[in-house]
Amino acid sequence: MSKTNWPPLSRIPRHVAIIMDGNGRWAQARGLPRLAGHRAGTENLRRILQACTDFGIEVLTVYAFSTENWARPEEEVRGLMTLLTQYVRHELDNLDRHGVQIRHSGKVEGISPDILHEIQRAVERTRHNNKIILNVAFNYGGRAEIVDAARRMIADGVKPEEVTDALFEKYLYTAGLPDPDLIIRTAGEMRLSNFLIWQAAYAEYYSSPVYWPDFDEAELYKALAEYARRERKFGRVPSPDEPKTTDRDA
Repeated sequence: MSKTNWPPLSRIPRHVAIIMDGNGRWAQARGLPRLAGHRAGTENLRRILQACTDFGIEVLTVYAFSTENWARPEEEVRGLMTLLTQYVRHELDNLDRHGVQIRHSGKVEGISPDILHEIQRAVERTRHNNKIILNVAFNYGGRAEIVDAARRMIADGVKPEEVTDALFEKYLYTAGLPDPDLIIRTAGEMRLSNFLIWQAAYAEYYSSPVYWPDFDEAELYKALAEYARRERKFGRVPSPDEPKTTDRDA
């Protein structure tokens, strides 16, 4: 089915988060080194970011590198760091020109000074853009995020009786962003892998069998179409006469 024949979507999520899985397996299936798969996955991000913009999605969060990924072979980690640096340097002008606001979610400790400089430069340069937010979860772990938030609250002298969900969220890496409505994981896996574990409390989950480098606009549409068919209850049982909550109202 061509793009022009896609049925219109009844509901579009404000915030889509993607666990970009399967780069290594994509490469191995083609007899290529794993880093070739990561390179193809990085190139695919441009395509999916544009598709999200076209669909009217406000925020795209991508799981680029977890705190656990440092344990991978040194050569692979070094290659991933190079790819990230190259992506930011080569794409920043284009992202800025197209109104993309770049954000970083994750720990800054442990990131090399040159990479951290590139990240901070991209965030600062695009901070006023409003076409779409690209939130890059880099050196990110959901548990570490919660621990860091708790530590900052204690350092700020927050009293136990003052702690609420709303206050806690202000101390998360994603402060100011809406919670993800839809989390997509490619390569057929069915786990969150320590990704947005606070924010994903009521997110819809979609697993695609397609490896990330091959996850194109048509595959994204499938995920959005499945999302549009679901009724989000947020832990409640709505009454028969209660109007359905839209993502823009949530």
